[in-house]
Order: sequence, then structure tokens, then C-alpha cells
Amino acid sequence: MENRPQWGTRAGFILAAIGSAVGLGNIWRFPATAYDNGGGAFFIPYLFALITAGIPLLIMEFTIGHKYRGSAPLSFARMNKKAEWLGWWQVAISFVIATYYAVIIAWALSYTIFSLNQKWGNDTVGFLVGDYLQVADPGVFGGIVPGVFIPLVIVWIITLGVLVKGIKKGIEVANRIMIPALVILFLIIVIRAVTLDGAAAGLDAFFKPDWSQIASPKVWVAAYGQIFFSLSIAFAIMVTYSSYLPKKTDITNNAFITGLANSSVELLAGIGVFAALGFMAANAGVPVDEVVKGGVLLAFAVFPEIINQFPAFNGFFGSLFFICLTLAGLSSLISIVETFVSGVEDKFKVSRTKSVMIGGGLAAIISILFATKGGLNFLDAADYFINQFGVALAGLVEVIIVAWVFKELKNLQAHANSMSDIQVGTWWRISLGIITPIVLGYMMIQNIITNIKDNYEGYPTSFLLYSGWAVAVAAIIIGFIFAAFKWQKGSLTLPEQKGVSK
Repeated sequence: MENRPQWGTRAGFILAAIGSAVGLGNIWRFPATAYDNGGGAFFIPYLFALITAGIPLLIMEFTIGHKYRGSAPLSFARMNKKAEWLGWWQVAISFVIATYYAVIIAWALSYTIFSLNQKWGNDTVGFLVGDYLQVADPGVFGGIVPGVFIPLVIVWIITLGVLVKGIKKGIEVANRIMIPALVILFLIIVIRAVTLDGAAAGLDAFFKPDWSQIASPKVWVAAYGQIFFSLSIAFAIMVTYSSYLPKKTDITNNAFITGLANSSVELLAGIGVFAALGFMAANAGVPVDEVVKGGVLLAFAVFPEIINQFPAFNGFFGSLFFICLTLAGLSSLISIVETFVSGVEDKFKVSRTKSVMIGGGLAAIISILFATKGGLNFLDAADYFINQFGVALAGLVEVIIVAWVFKELKNLQAHANSMSDIQVGTWWRISLGIITPIVLGYMMIQNIITNIKDNYEGYPTSFLLYSGWAVAVAAIIIGFIFAAFKWQKGSLTLPEQKGVSK
């Protein structure tokens, strides 16, 4: 009999999958990406990408995890022994992301407190890079920044505490609290944002379609990139989470719910962000396009500036926003760390507590690097390269291996259809076997050309070699090293599955 832990309920799994997908990128990446790529017109390639890549890839990863009943390395090894390295590569990618993602959540935790009296003052950019992060030159470590280190410790205590509790009592319970809280709090912020003066101009800028951009390959690549990065695909997360599903479960329905819920939150974030940016532009007497930002600056410089200008309850709405960022980050971080906790547990047959302490503890120690004065530069480089040449490349390799090398799509399709009300057919195999590899392949070629021609963000070449390129290459090497360790006898045999858990 199988002794693998299981989700307590289907809703528990769906909330955890949504919690993983809904992260910081939904709030600070999607609105700016949509605006820069045709506004309202962007939703056509975005929805096409969701239907031809996002949901098909979710179905594939949910099916692999459910069929082969293991962490990403174990599931891929059970599918074909030659594919195990891919699972460890994805686990290594998640490990790298966990080390710096925790630091961004620590910033959000700090800013929740700063919001109460708008400690950032009037120069929000200066406060972020100078007073708070104390940013040093690229490649310089500097000392540890206490204002980042202390909340970082709190983030790791919460994350590892949840993971030690296990799937049902830890991850499921945490997401049952965090995801409804995140949605309710974010709705309050959005409702307030759309009632501000100038909100209509902001929303007009966001939704107004620029049809001239619809034919640009750049826009379609941006749409696929957004879907790909925001759904936690090729991180080993969805394979791991779905391995804890009971025998009877609706795989395709779960994938549709997860994909559509994630996109709904992105749309909600776009409305909230652009309503607030419209308010900011109206206050400054400038067009909306002059205040649009994405990424770290949007969350930690532009939003504090908007909060400063709120007519009332500045501290309340500021804290709400950063609590939302913290919750979105924590639910994602828990899922990211679970990938290597589960991988170590499966391969080396250690207890869950020991696996959390080894994998999570090591990630927590390494994350201190990003809590130094040079942390922002290291974080920026590691994030860019592990996403562009880690996650995106691993996703490309995954679909090629599954669809073309081992020709597993029909087997996976049969398994998914035997479990699901919504049947997948030819469109699913075409999406994964043809459309997704072509788009991801094009993205990869463009990324390589861009990064050979110009250094990312103008950083020195020597800095990018060890903080960016080396990190992405090391993840691949680690994949092969861990795959070289032998499994214990019987590990690769598929266990019998338990019945349905209601």
C-alpha cells in the first residue's frame, strides 16, 4: 500500500495550487507587461497563451505527479529513468528561487510596519535603496542589513514551521487561511483604488487596446512568458503537489480552476494597480504613462508614493497592500520549498522533519547573502538568469522530452481522461507537442541573442558571470549530480494508491 501523504480535500489541493501560482509576479509583473504590450489588445494573445500553453502544461504536470506518485525527480524517474535529471534540475531551480524570494517577502513584511506612519517619507526611491536596503555597488557584499535580516528570519520560521507540519496539517491549513484572506484584503484595496480621483484615466490606459501591436511577435512572446512564469510551471511544484492527490480526482478540472483563478487575480491586480497609478498621475498633473512602473520599484517605491497621497487612512491601506504581498509571497514560497523537501525525502528516505531542516535550512542560510548591502544586485541578477535560462529553458526541455523523446503524451492523456470530466484530445497534444515548444524555443533564442549583445541592466560582465550565468548553469549540473545517486531498492516501483479522500 502507498504511504504517501494526501490532501485532506480537493479544495485543499486547489487552494494550495492557486496559492503557488498567485505570487508577487501577479501583482507587480502582469499590469506593466499588459500595458507595455498593447493594453486591452494584450488580452487576446494572453488568453490564447493560457489555452494553448498554461492550462495544457498544468494538465500535463498534474497528470505526471498523479500518475507517478512522487516528487518531481521520482515522478520523472518512474516515467523514464533517463528523465530523472530533469526533475532534479527543476528542484535546483526552485532552491535558487527560494533563497531570494524569501528576502522579497521580508521586505514586504518590513513595509507593512513602515506603512503605519509612512516611514519612507517623500523620497520613496531614496528610502528603498538608501535608508532601507543600503544598496552597495554590484559585486560588493557589504554587511548584513538588520532591517532585512530580522524579517527574513521570521519568514523562514513561518515557512519551515508550516512544512514540518506536513501536507494536510501544514500546507493545506496555511493556504485555507492565506488565500481567502489575500483575496478579501486585495478586493478591499481594489475597491478603494477604483474610487480614487483619476482612477478612470488609469483604467482607460490599462484597458485601451493598441491594435497596432497585436501582430508583433514580441507581444505574443510576452503573453506566453507571463502565463508561463505566473503559473508555477517547470518549477517542480505542480508535479509535487499533484502527487499528494487521492486516486480519484478530476485532473483537467483542477487545472482549469487553477489557471483561471490565477488569471482572475492578475486581472484584479491590473485594475487595482492602474486605478492607483491613475490617481497618482492626476495628483502630479502628468499622463499615466509617465508613472507606470513594474517589478520591485512598483511595489516598494511607486505604491508607497501613492499611499502618501491617499486622502485618508493611509496607514491602513498601506498595511493592507503589503500584507497582501506578504501572503501572496508566503503561499508561493511554501510551495517552492516543498519541491526540494519532497525530493530529498523521496530519494534519501529521511524523515520529513529532517528533510525540511536540511533543504529548507540550507536555503535559509544561503538567503542571508541577499540580506546584505549588495543583496539587491545579487537578487536582480539571480532572478533574471534563473527565470530566463532556468525556468523557461527547463519548461522547453520538459515538453520536448515528454512529447518527442519519450512520446508520453498519449499515455498521460489516457490517464488524465480516465480521471476527468473534461476530456483532453488532439488540441492538447498539438499545444504541448508543437505550439509550446515553438514559442518557448523562440523565446530562448531571443533571450540568448539579447544577453550576448548587451549585459543585463548594464551590470559588469564579471559580475553577471558568477551571479547570473553561473547560477543558471549550476542548477543543470546539480540536476545530473543528484540523478547519479542510486535509489533505494523498490523506490521506482509504483505503489498501490489509496482511495478517495472526501
